[in-house]
Amino acid sequence: MIANKILLIRGHKIILDSDLSEIYGVETRVLKQAVRRNIKRFPNDFMFELTKEENEILRSQSVTLKRGQHSKYLPFAFTEQGVAMLSSVLNSDRAIMVNIQIIRVFVNMREMLMDTLSLKLDVEDIKKKLKSQDKNIELVFTYLDELMEKQENPKPRKQIGFRMDNESTD
Repeated sequence: MIANKILLIRGHKIILDSDLSEIYGVETRVLKQAVRRNIKRFPNDFMFELTKEENEILRSQSVTLKRGQHSKYLPFAFTEQGVAMLSSVLNSDRAIMVNIQIIRVFVNMREMLMDTLSLKLDVEDIKKKLKSQDKNIELVFTYLDELMEKQENPKPRKQIGFRMDNESTD
């Protein structure tokens, strides 16, 4: 459920304030109020407000707009660090429990991305090795062809070593 709420905006994995308030079991306005009262705890890399354009794109992706569900205010987007900071702002047992679950989901997603990246790098490494092996095999066949040609058309060799010609008189 939590993983489905994570979006990618401005290159950050985020969760919107409305989704967080639903998960935490508080109203969105209460969550926003708590954040605004403690705004120093939420620098731009922890939380940012969506632009009108970003909000419109999100709203257009939503199939049905229920009355009263979409605020006239721009939503806050919380990064993993911002979600962690929310536990200090929303100080309830449920908030702490939910916060731990959300952080675990972010960590699992990061691990999956790293595993995927590692696999991609391994595949690229194998591709490079295969390309170089293809070139080496071609080179071996070229040398074999040259050797076969030399065996079919041997050149007369000049003999080396000591030769006894007609005996000479001293």
